[in-house]
Amino acid sequence: MYQSELRKQPQVKDAAVSLFSFLETGWAGIGYEDDQKVYRNLRMNAVDPDFLNATNIQLVAGRNFSKDNPADVTGAMLVNEALVKEYGWDDPIGQKLPGGFEQRVVGVVKDFHFESLHTPIQPLALVIDPNAFTAHAMDVGFPAPPQRRVTVRLQPGSLTENVEILKKAWAAIAPNQDFEYQFLDEALAQQYVQERRLGSIVQIASALSIFVACMGLFGLATLAVARRVKEIGIRKVLGASVGNVVMLLSKDFVILVLIALIIATPIAWWALDSWLQDFAYRVNMQWWVFAFAGVAAVLIALATVSFQAIRAALTNPVESLRSE
Repeated sequence: MYQSELRKQPQVKDAAVSLFSFLETGWAGIGYEDDQKVYRNLRMNAVDPDFLNATNIQLVAGRNFSKDNPADVTGAMLVNEALVKEYGWDDPIGQKLPGGFEQRVVGVVKDFHFESLHTPIQPLALVIDPNAFTAHAMDVGFPAPPQRRVTVRLQPGSLTENVEILKKAWAAIAPNQDFEYQFLDEALAQQYVQERRLGSIVQIASALSIFVACMGLFGLATLAVARRVKEIGIRKVLGASVGNVVMLLSKDFVILVLIALIIATPIAWWALDSWLQDFAYRVNMQWWVFAFAGVAAVLIALATVSFQAIRAALTNPVESLRSE
């Protein structure tokens, strides 16, 4: 009824009913034995024929569920590409799952993420009647209490006004029940709160580390200049240029930074690779990222040391040698 009421609203682009929505982490888990008595498992969701359109899921083969075909309710299913690959079907249309299932494949949908990126895309079956499908399963697991969820796809516009439209439509059919809703982008973002928090911590820690390192380098550069002030004066009297003096004072610090990079790079590579192992779908680490970080570290060190080096190089040698 709520779905019908929503279709009357011009701001509602599409609406679909399903047993689980994308707000739940994972969908129903189905365990069964195939014809060779091998235990297999897949994911399952019960949806209506409007689900693909409402969620913008692409159909790559076959057809969608048909509202005009009553046989689809208990005798048809949609599967994803991962399930087709699992069974090695060259032509999946019309196939049945081995193990006594009565539903035939009428369509194949493009693989999509219904769990977080920490896990690979599992074989998935979409059916209309979950009872008819799970009757042949050995194990059935639900990540959340199974109940009908409504997924609504809205036209662009004011978010506040669109929510009010949904509330009014709900009040028209269930005036005594609270209206509960959640935005899909917010729900998906919650799956990666830990990663964003870790990213913020790393950024703050990195900024503090760079600041402390620069302060340390500045102090060491000041000490080095103070110890070599007469040497710098003599070199300038003998014809050393500002660039020669800056190079003399900066060389030792650059060597120390390069040694630190040699030690830190493999450790950083190992730490990042270990962290990325938590994701089934992850980027590959590129060498140029570490090269860029190394160049940046050297430039920051040079910028920090050069201030004192240039200052010492521009000092009148007469002042540094006056006491001699």
